[in-house]
Amino acid sequence: MQAETVPNYEMFIGGAWVASHSGRHYPVFNPATGRVLAHVPKGDTEDVKAAVDAAKRAFEDPGWRSMDPSKRGRLLAKVSQTLRERLADFARLETLNNGKPLGQAKGDIAMAARHFEYFAGLADKIQGSTIPVPGNRLDYTVKEPLGVTAHVVPWNYPLVMAARSMAPALAAGNTIVAKPASFTPLTLLKFAELCKEAGMPDGVVNVITGGGDEVGGSLIKHPDVKLTALTGSVETGMRVMELASENLSRVILELGGKNPNIVFDDADVERAAGAVLNGIFTNAGQMCWAGSRLLVEEGIKEALLQRLVDGAKGMKLGDGLKPETAMGPLVAASQKERVAGYVDIGTSEGATIAAGGAPPEEEELKSGFFYRPTILDGVTQEMKVAREEIFGPVLTVTTFEGQGDAVQKANDSEYGLWAGVWTRDLRRAHVVAKQLESGIVTINEEPITFPQTPFGGFKNSGNSSEQGMEAVQAYVRTKNVSVNLD
Repeated sequence: MQAETVPNYEMFIGGAWVASHSGRHYPVFNPATGRVLAHVPKGDTEDVKAAVDAAKRAFEDPGWRSMDPSKRGRLLAKVSQTLRERLADFARLETLNNGKPLGQAKGDIAMAARHFEYFAGLADKIQGSTIPVPGNRLDYTVKEPLGVTAHVVPWNYPLVMAARSMAPALAAGNTIVAKPASFTPLTLLKFAELCKEAGMPDGVVNVITGGGDEVGGSLIKHPDVKLTALTGSVETGMRVMELASENLSRVILELGGKNPNIVFDDADVERAAGAVLNGIFTNAGQMCWAGSRLLVEEGIKEALLQRLVDGAKGMKLGDGLKPETAMGPLVAASQKERVAGYVDIGTSEGATIAAGGAPPEEEELKSGFFYRPTILDGVTQEMKVAREEIFGPVLTVTTFEGQGDAVQKANDSEYGLWAGVWTRDLRRAHVVAKQLESGIVTINEEPITFPQTPFGGFKNSGNSSEQGMEAVQAYVRTKNVSVNLD
């Protein structure tokens, strides 16, 4: 039997595939099987310099910098169209590299295309203003691109999170150096090539791979990088701010979450149960806005919990390429160990396992990084599992008594990214939404977002909003021009 060939990737710099200066590679894995999927360059500071230099040359080239904004918009639209045409291929690669079910991967790729489509329409609508000032003067502002922007992309949504920040940066006229997560670099590398095929000038989109410290750190503190967009952990966000401060460059941070799903006793139990399950077990719970904390009013708890337990136990685990798979593996062995460790902590603190709580026993799943959908009941506010981001398929269950108690427990967190409210009383829903310390609130719906709606958190969940019309403002600088007309 002939051994399967494992492909070797290169970096995409200046419109071409380029070998790493270091000559080193590292393996990336299929988390469903634990097998090596590809080898990717392990970059170094010289690769960072080459990529930033290429992006800077492209930014200064009149072919890009002086391009009619409407033409730039058409380029972004072409990228969107081309990605849609190759959706199946990109989704399959995303599933192989990340592990999520293919249907979810298809939704992610479609969302990435939608981001480019949305910001394509904004490219020629980034406008300044005139300002009334004393005397015979004309005063106006001009919005200008920043220059080279860095995009540090997480492993849970490898392409859509990249597109979310890259699209507004390009719409504003910047050039890009992106660094995908070490676990999941493959779709972003292929996407850089797609951008060139769609007509992006060489050097406008560059992708480098390697470790967070050597490659990511060198990129963020490079003096020609004017902004860094990061989706990641709080600790990483703080480190990015520290590195960026060396050049006073801008930082966009979308960080963690410990998100409450608040279910009042007048809620539609069936509908809420389905949404709670999707909100925590989609992408194996590896989402910054996963509904990982269930806050349920005492009177409805048993009815809701039974539905959740039945749903979790009935969820089919497996390879994301199989159509019957409802939940795929975690992204890496280290992530599986992290989740198992938190479950152990939860039970030691007094929580009880209502569902899951262990890896699956099926022989065909043992080589992959699988963990059963888990529900921890009897969780109280002071427990670690109620306060720390697990980033896996673990739902904690806590009861509350009345609206005030629900809001207090929901807000009792260092995070503030997403919150869900379930009630038939829309007056109460709006009041609670106003009181919640979360950047995103959904009412009678699971976590959902669109390119045109702001996405960002409060407190330790971040310092900015991405998506929506205001997102593009982070990628421009404002110049004031005053003309004396006398």
